[in-house]
Amino acid sequence: MATIDLKRVKAVKATHEAELLRKANVVGVGIGFRQRGGRQTDEVCIVVSVHEKVPLDQLAPDDRIPAELEGVPVDVQEVGIIRAF
Repeated sequence: MATIDLKRVKAVKATHEAELLRKANVVGVGIGFRQRGGRQTDEVCIVVSVHEKVPLDQLAPDDRIPAELEGVPVDVQEVGIIRAF
């Protein structure tokens, strides 16, 4: 996606957010920058925050997160356990 239409990214996120939140390990869905090798890039994407990254072959097919949704890139980022105090 060379140029990002933020309005479109927001709309795609809103359309798929509830579905993504039902998947195993998912603790949040937002919009942010893709990370590669622990470094932030300048690519805007839908960020799916998970408790722990799990190899694809260990996930049920329904719990797999697609690499993109409606042409918008998706990045899975491990955040650990989120606690409120």
